[in-house]
Amino acid sequence: MNPNKDAPGRSITTIASREVYRNRWMRVREDEILRSNGEWGIYGVVEKHDAAIILPIDQGQVWLVEQFRYTIGERALELPQGGWEMEVENPEELARGELKEEAGLEAAEMVRLGELWIAYGYARQRQHVYLATGLRAAGRKPDAEEHDLTVRSVALGEFEEMMLSGVICDGCTLAAWGLYLLWKKQQG
Repeated sequence: MNPNKDAPGRSITTIASREVYRNRWMRVREDEILRSNGEWGIYGVVEKHDAAIILPIDQGQVWLVEQFRYTIGERALELPQGGWEMEVENPEELARGELKEEAGLEAAEMVRLGELWIAYGYARQRQHVYLATGLRAAGRKPDAEEHDLTVRSVALGEFEEMMLSGVICDGCTLAAWGLYLLWKKQQG
C-alpha cells in the first residue's frame, strides 16, 4: 500500500486525529501519523484562524506596538498584528481592523506584500502581510488581552537597528520587513 499515492510530495499520512484542547482562539490536536519510511508517530498541531501583520509606514517612520508576551515572560516590541476569533474572508479587512485596534491608525492605502506561515513546525496559522500608508489617527480599540499595549513610532533606520541589535526579535516582524524590502526593490 502506498499511503501517499494521492498526494505528490506528501511524506506523512494522517491515520487518526483527536482534539486535545480548544478555546476561542485556538484548537490543539494530536494526530497519529505514518511516515513514508514506514515509521509511525504522533504530531501535535496548534490550529488558529488567519492573522495579519501590518507595516505602518509614513514620512520615514514606522509604528510599533509593545506589550507583555506571556509565553516569553517579557515585553516585546513588534509590528501591529493579530487575528480574530473567527474565519476572515477578506484579509485586508482583518489588517485594517488590527491596525485600528492596536495602533489607533487608519490607512489610506493598504498594499498586500504576501503571506507567511507563522510557525508551521507545530502550528497551522497563516499571516497576511500588508504595508499601510497614508496614515491618520483613528482612536485605538484594544481588546482585553491588549490592556498593556503601548504604541510608538520610530525612524526606519532606528527600526532596522532595533532588529539587528535584537531589541526586536519577533520573527513575523522580521519576515514582514523582508517582504517589504523585496517589494520595494521590485518597485524600482
